[in-house]
Parts: sequence; structure tokens; C-alpha cells
Amino acid sequence: MVEPFRSYLTSKAAFTTAELEQLEAAAKSRKLKRREYLLRQGEICRHMAFVVSGALRLYRTDEAAQEHILRFALENWWITDAESFRNELPAKGAIDALEDTHVLLWSKEDFEQLKREVPAFSALEEQLAGRHLEAQVNRLYTAISHTAEERYQEFVKAFPDFYQRIPLHMIASYLGVSRETLSRIRKQH
Repeated sequence: MVEPFRSYLTSKAAFTTAELEQLEAAAKSRKLKRREYLLRQGEICRHMAFVVSGALRLYRTDEAAQEHILRFALENWWITDAESFRNELPAKGAIDALEDTHVLLWSKEDFEQLKREVPAFSALEEQLAGRHLEAQVNRLYTAISHTAEERYQEFVKAFPDFYQRIPLHMIASYLGVSRETLSRIRKQH
């Protein structure tokens, strides 16, 4: 198994050696070059991805061809287009690599089977899904109730690793502000 993934798992829950081997056997390793797509808009998302190294983003493009970043994922983060993955519908978003990236992938069938057969994995996935939902609610609340400066400060505090590696225009997209606004805010600090 890829050591960073094994370390991640064992730091989150108590897995037996057999369970770790079962998780490994179901995973497919894939390396992406910078700007390479893991998922294109309109495709059905067939995999749950774990980032071993690198950085990905999930985004949607509106009718005016403007990108709206919904999520970033660095090392030890999971990413997928949840709606497409769960419901086997065409993806409304796309996932691409911001830098050379190594991911482990599980098909929907394998992922669901692992959740049924490996109790610690099922519990971990449930915990992560709950935390993701909480994060999305908090992000929505922040977007409708905080100033651009407050959103930026919270982002830097919550995700210092992202701030160092993600281009400024992408952080602006994630925060829902223009690059000019974000540049002005950064100059004030």
C-alpha cells in the first residue's frame, strides 16, 4: 500500500492488517500531470479519490465561462463529485490537478463493498461525510454573512497549506471575490 495512505488510515482508526490489505487491493493508483483532468464536466464520476501527493480542485463553470471553485484537496484529503458518484449522473463540475498529483482511486462498487466489509472504514467514511456536511454549511453561512476580508482571514487561518500552494486567482474564486478585491485585502495585511 502507498505508505502515506496507510499512515493516514492508521491515524484515524484501528485497522487490522487484513483490512489494510483489502483496502489496498481495491485501490488503483493514478498519477496526474498539472492541469490534467481526473473528471470532466458531463462525465459520470466513477471514482472516490484519495490524494497521496499533489493538489486537486473541484469546480464548476457558469454560462459566462467563469470558474467557481467548490473544493480543494491536498495530501490526505478525499475528493469526488459526490452527486455524480452517488447517483451516477453526469458531473456538473470538473476535477483537475493544480500540480503533479498522485491519487488512489476506488470504484463506487469497491468503495461500497469496503464500507460493508470493513467496519472501521465505514465508520471513518461516515465521520468524514459528517464533517464535510458541517464544513459546507459553515462555508455557506460564511459566504452569506461575512465580508470578503473576513472570509479571506478565515481561509488563511483554516487552510495555511492551501494558501501557500494555491494560486491567488483560485483562492479568490473559492472565496467568491474578484482577484482585484483579494489583492487589495492582502495588501492591507
